[in-house]
Amino acid sequence: MKSKFLADFKAFAMRGNVIDMAVGVIIGGAFGKIVSSLVNDIIMPLIGIVVGGVNFTDLKWVITPASVDEAGNEIAESTLNYGTFIQSTIDFLIIAFSIFVMVRVITKITTRKKAEEEAAPAPAPEPSNEEKLLAEIRDLLKEKK
Repeated sequence: MKSKFLADFKAFAMRGNVIDMAVGVIIGGAFGKIVSSLVNDIIMPLIGIVVGGVNFTDLKWVITPASVDEAGNEIAESTLNYGTFIQSTIDFLIIAFSIFVMVRVITKITTRKKAEEEAAPAPAPEPSNEEKLLAEIRDLLKEKK
């Protein structure tokens, strides 16, 4: 029973779609890191300069300020980090736009290939045996005249 389970799992894992999906997930993770770096290190500092030197990751609403209890333990502040949310939203929009552009380019390429295949004339079908025989009879009759 154990070997059937492993055989079934191997058949599942080695299907083309599963492998393609795994490659897509890996590439997507790397692409996400690139986009996050683009947003964090290039776009957001430029936007911060445009809006007056604001660092979006520092934008937050303090719900409860930091304090020290009677025992001398520091209690961290409670915050609503809306700047991080803005930055994540910009990350998402850039990733979504990039995927849209990639899908659009791939669609245009595949549509163009299909149009070229349809535009190319199909090779003339080879004549059937009956047509060949009729052509021979025609040629013989032409020779006799």
